[in-house]
Amino acid sequence: MTLPTPWRKTTQHLLPARAAEANRDAPPAAYNIYPAHDLGAGAIEGGFPALAQRLAGAVQVTIDGYPGVLWADFRDRLDAALGALGVRARWHDVAAALQPPAAIDTLIAPFLGGDDPIFGTRFTGSLADFFDATALGALRSDPQASLNILYGCGAALAGWAGTLVYVDVPKNEIQFRQRAGSVTCLGAAAPLAPKPAYKRSYFVDWVAANRHKQELHARIDWIVDGQRPEEITFARGDALRRGLTQLAASFFRVRPWFEPGPWGGQWIRQHMPQLAQDVPNYAWSFELIVPENGLLFASDGWLLEISFDFLMHHDAPAILGESAAAFGCEFPIRFDFLDTFAGGNLSVQCHPRPEYIRRHFGETFTQDETYYILEAGAGARCYLGFREDIDRAAFRAALDDSFADATPVDVDRFVQSHPARKHDLFLIPNGTIHCSGIDTLVLEISATPYIFTFKMYDWMRLDLDGRPRPLNIDRAFANLYFDRKGARVQEEFISKPYELAGGAGWELIHQPTHRHHFYDVHRYKITGSVEVVTDGSCHVLSLVEGKSVLLETANGARQRFHYAETFVVPAAAGSYRLISEDGAEIQVVKAFVKPRSAWVEGVVA
Repeated sequence: MTLPTPWRKTTQHLLPARAAEANRDAPPAAYNIYPAHDLGAGAIEGGFPALAQRLAGAVQVTIDGYPGVLWADFRDRLDAALGALGVRARWHDVAAALQPPAAIDTLIAPFLGGDDPIFGTRFTGSLADFFDATALGALRSDPQASLNILYGCGAALAGWAGTLVYVDVPKNEIQFRQRAGSVTCLGAAAPLAPKPAYKRSYFVDWVAANRHKQELHARIDWIVDGQRPEEITFARGDALRRGLTQLAASFFRVRPWFEPGPWGGQWIRQHMPQLAQDVPNYAWSFELIVPENGLLFASDGWLLEISFDFLMHHDAPAILGESAAAFGCEFPIRFDFLDTFAGGNLSVQCHPRPEYIRRHFGETFTQDETYYILEAGAGARCYLGFREDIDRAAFRAALDDSFADATPVDVDRFVQSHPARKHDLFLIPNGTIHCSGIDTLVLEISATPYIFTFKMYDWMRLDLDGRPRPLNIDRAFANLYFDRKGARVQEEFISKPYELAGGAGWELIHQPTHRHHFYDVHRYKITGSVEVVTDGSCHVLSLVEGKSVLLETANGARQRFHYAETFVVPAAAGSYRLISEDGAEIQVVKAFVKPRSAWVEGVVA
């Protein structure tokens, strides 16, 4: 076979193909790093021999897929499996119809932000723009072959009839492959360094591939999980679409993934021993950053992961309810963990104003955040808002001097810090200076955009590769609100919780967000059970106190969730119950999109 060496660079475990292997090292009643949804018996199969059996009787097969598939190795393994059945396939590589690399570079250059190491602009074209239409039309099947297979990212653009297979790869695994240099960006002449590869993927390749995937959604006959080159799993498209329909009417939990970082802490590693331990720390948990998360399905002991995009392409209105009109197929709310226990402060930062993110980066809404404090050590603090006596020029001079001369900044001279306690909610609408302090586990409840952080100061710190982290002082100063200072910060940017409703065995606490946030936050205290109505909105939830909560949806679905697990109840579920099974007090936080009438003008394009 042609599997590159190395083909993956990370300490993180590769998702096993079998559910029994995935859960083997998990402590009982613990956070589940591989949450899977039952697809029913006979829905998932495993291995190239099984896929070859399914395709052997076809005359024409198109195998499309996401950028990041190891195409040559996939072809060789499937060809060998077909050959073992006596089937000689004629393979056609759609990459032969790609535009030359120089033409592709010209096409995408306006979207890559020049020399900027982090930011570009969302690609406005389509996957077809990467191809020569005449060359695509010339890709014809060989009438002498018993089976013709056209393969590669964009293969369906050639318009072949017959069976359509789609090979998906999770975004985290694509990044691990990019770090190993085993894959190229779409149409690139050679692998890029990891950070430029990620930037190009985020702003160009993934945007074009997602649009193409959405167009194919209803036509896909077989969906393949290609993250394990030697052991694929796959399912019929119809079976998977039925599974997505079930999720859209009940609940789901995405597969989280975890990354170390220069400021990262030890809470996640200590409380989730089934994760890889040979890392310096864990800074992030991607609990629900859906542009990069996947959905896991299980059947007959097999596991299959697909990207979250499939669910939104399948039925966004069922997921989002009335807000689907504004967000389309973009899921609006993000949950993630920031772990600084025994770590460091985050960078001093802010996020872009709505008009700025639209004009410069092509996003439709901005990175409005909140920090929900899930765990806090003694003396934990959150930096938020300017001091009353802030001097803009002096602050800028201190940052510029630090950048030029590698001298520390006295952050407390300019920025307020506030005590951080469990269940506190700090409000961080765009343009607000902030950062989490040490010894906290922050549940970041935010709008979905997640890379648009303008760092002004990073505590004289290097990244994990020993290089300075990029700063964006100019961009920050174009977006900061310097009037968010003094007493106004305590009054307006730290949520003031109050009891909103209650009954036997439950209490509902409102933790109001800022008027510039399009989402709101509730917290339930439960010793019995509580009935919740979705009221036309998707609910994103997490158990923030207690060992477990039992969820029951109106259609009879039931699932137990453990401490710190994030789960979602779509709008179409209508209603659900949250239950404390043993009568002990538990607490569940809930985020949801506010009614459109409560949105500030310009929040969403």
